[in-house]
Amino acid sequence: MHKLGLFFLLLFVSTSGFSQIEEIKRITKELCSPEFHGRGYVNKGDSIAAAFLASEFKKIEVEPLGKSYFQPFQLDVNTFPGEMKVEQKRKLLIPGRDFVVNPSSTGVNTTYKLHELNASELLDLEGMRALIQKIKNDPSVDKAIVIDYTLMSADTVKLVQSLAYELATILPVIECIDTKFTWSVGRKQSFYPFLQIQAGSFDKSGELKVNIEASFVKNYQSQNVITHIPTKKKCAKTIVFTAHYDHLGRMGSDTHFPGANDNASGTAMLITLAKHFKKNPVNYNVVFMAFAGEEAGLVGSKHFVENPMLKLKEIKFLVNLDIMGSGEEGITVVNATEFKDQFTLLQTINNEKNLLAQVKSRGPSANSDHHWFTEKGVPAFFIYTMGTNKHYHDIFDTYEELTFNEYEDITTLLIEFVKRL
Repeated sequence: MHKLGLFFLLLFVSTSGFSQIEEIKRITKELCSPEFHGRGYVNKGDSIAAAFLASEFKKIEVEPLGKSYFQPFQLDVNTFPGEMKVEQKRKLLIPGRDFVVNPSSTGVNTTYKLHELNASELLDLEGMRALIQKIKNDPSVDKAIVIDYTLMSADTVKLVQSLAYELATILPVIECIDTKFTWSVGRKQSFYPFLQIQAGSFDKSGELKVNIEASFVKNYQSQNVITHIPTKKKCAKTIVFTAHYDHLGRMGSDTHFPGANDNASGTAMLITLAKHFKKNPVNYNVVFMAFAGEEAGLVGSKHFVENPMLKLKEIKFLVNLDIMGSGEEGITVVNATEFKDQFTLLQTINNEKNLLAQVKSRGPSANSDHHWFTEKGVPAFFIYTMGTNKHYHDIFDTYEELTFNEYEDITTLLIEFVKRL
């Protein structure tokens, strides 16, 4: 090849790669923005995200699988849409940094007199019964039980934590910790006000002013986003790529959980793959499913499996993508031990092309949206990255923390995997 021709070819490849990674970053950053409200159930963050995804699929001319891009479903969910204030001695604690509220907690607006209990007191069941009765018989003062895990051994913490959950069904409870927060989505309102506070952020004695608004929403309307690229080949099987686009939403009106790695990154990869297979058709129908309700208990994917828009037996393989923003340490493949031939194929491609540090095997786990499909006999992998970013279900899982170091290598691996299936 002429040197000038080679130069332009290299320039084209370089520019194409740059364009792809910039597009991925744009989509991920948009999904993490405050206007999407953490893609949860306050201010219809999930629906805002769903509309955005539908517009992105439409932009690259990937059509809905049915009459609409959306597959609606309902779920009950506990939300925290308004006030989220915890104050002591005129010091306001910062939501997500200094404290979190249990996802299944009720709201409250009061000042608590704090009553600390140590492990021996908590494990003394007769003494606890007497104390609970005493507190309930004194309505003049609102009291909250404080449990300091930083003073306990790991084994004691496990025992006491289960008691704390039981205690929180009858009294306000505050857990004092020195580990990272890991928040979630509540499907019910089963606890009295139930908080975790960082040990260095408050005084365990005295009083604590708490103003938290909680709203339990029955039959909240959410939706999956489902698209496809049909093949011209008759009687073809189907390849499915899935990713959940929802996250934890808001904890109060001023604090949102961006969910960059989990799972704006995987959702952006879904669109990247759709764009590729639109331009480079294969001898399979390729379906792309962006699920809501994953963080609330795999609700969206369960709804799809119970109300499938295609015959599940026609799915040759499903790949579920989550936590795609790093990958410096490789990827883990859930269900690798169940589908050994397909896992071997992934490893072979990875070794041939020298893509990722490792492709690690993991057995079955009901930890993401692949689960309901494998329960119905659909062969599936759940793939997630391992890397430097350890933020998970906290306010620090931001776009700025993502490296995208192995994004292109992962997409190369998946595209080649589909070709060789």
